[in-house]
Amino acid sequence: MNQQIEHINISEELDEQQRHDNATCVNESHIEEKGIRNLKYLILGILFGIVFVKAEIISWFRIQEMFRLQSFHMYGVIGSAVAVGALSVFLIKKLQLKTINGEAIVIAPKTFNKGQIYGGLLFGIGWAITGACPGPLYAQIGSGFVAVIITLLSAVAGTWVYGYFKDKLPH
Repeated sequence: MNQQIEHINISEELDEQQRHDNATCVNESHIEEKGIRNLKYLILGILFGIVFVKAEIISWFRIQEMFRLQSFHMYGVIGSAVAVGALSVFLIKKLQLKTINGEAIVIAPKTFNKGQIYGGLLFGIGWAITGACPGPLYAQIGSGFVAVIITLLSAVAGTWVYGYFKDKLPH
């Protein structure tokens, strides 16, 4: 019985280590913020949503124009985001920047696998059909597009399905 309990404990530790190794966020902060200090994230989220609305990123018509290759607007927005992200990662690595709390920023190397092709295709198809990707969903709902709640529920369901079948999928 003790050996079985010890085996379960070791197995749980290995599972925890494997989950930690596979985590997308390798920069786990050990600083916990509670209560009113988390208000800054709400404010940033609201500002982010306002930028999405003003830039027309939440517009179903703008998204359809992009997929029909009728307008450069969304490609310009996405391209700008990619350029800012690439520059940011370059500077973080080059200058060995730290977080506001002084913690080191670690950018784990990524490996390509064929599951990313399937996932990207599914993501793109869903984006084209619904006119929404996860970023602007909340801004769309906040702007009064209540039907987008179905898209949000579908995104949550898709995430759950992926988590359920993750071990059986090509990685």
